[in-house]
Amino acid sequence: MGDRAAKDALFDGLAEVAKALASGRRAEIVDLLAQGERSVDEIADEIDQSMANTSHHLRAMARAGLLTTRRDGTRIFYALASESVAELWTALRAVATEHVAGIERLASAYLGDRDGLEAITRKELAARLRRGDVTVLDVRPDAEFRAGHIAGARSVPLDELRRTLRSLPKDVHVVAYCRGPYCVYADDAVRELNRRGYRAQRLEDGFPEWKHAGLPVTAGDAR
Repeated sequence: MGDRAAKDALFDGLAEVAKALASGRRAEIVDLLAQGERSVDEIADEIDQSMANTSHHLRAMARAGLLTTRRDGTRIFYALASESVAELWTALRAVATEHVAGIERLASAYLGDRDGLEAITRKELAARLRRGDVTVLDVRPDAEFRAGHIAGARSVPLDELRRTLRSLPKDVHVVAYCRGPYCVYADDAVRELNRRGYRAQRLEDGFPEWKHAGLPVTAGDAR
C-alpha cells in the first residue's frame, strides 16, 4: 500500500489543475481559447487586462499543462492543450450553474433579459442545415470564425451586422451563434434582427459545444 505522503503528493498534483483555474480571468481565457488559439495581446484585449497580468495567468496555466504555446516572430500564441481542457471547462461551468447559488442572477445581470429571445437546439439546427432552409450567422470575431466554425455558417461579426442586413432577404430564417451559453454576441444579434423584422433565433449554446457534439465544422475564411 502507498503511504500517506505519497498519496498527499498525488492528490496535490491532481489539484494543480484546479489551482490553475482558480481565477475568473483564467476561466475566461479558457472560454476564449475554446474558440481557437490567440496571441497574448489579443487575449489581454479580450479579458481587459494588462499584458503583464495576462502573461502571468497564461504562464501559470501553461505550467499546469492546460495550454500550449507557439512563437511567430515576436508574438506568442496560446491554445488549449487538448479537447479535454475544453471539456473540463464545460463540466466546471455546468456544476457551477447547477450548484453555486447566485449564478443565474449573475448571468442575467450580464446577459440581460432573454425572455424575448427564442433558442434553437443543436439537433434542430443540424437538421435545418441539412434541409438548407436556414441562414446561420457566426457573430464572433473573424479570427475565431477562421479558426473553426459551423459548416455552412456565414461570418458576420456583430459590429458588421447592420451593414450585412442590406443583403439579407427578409423572408429567411436566421440563427445566430457565438462562443457559448454566456456569450452576449448572439443575443445582441437576435435582438437587432428581430427589431428589423427578421425571424431570428440564437443557438442554445455556441461553437465549442457544437464541435464537441461531433456536428459538422470547418475552418478558414468562408465569407
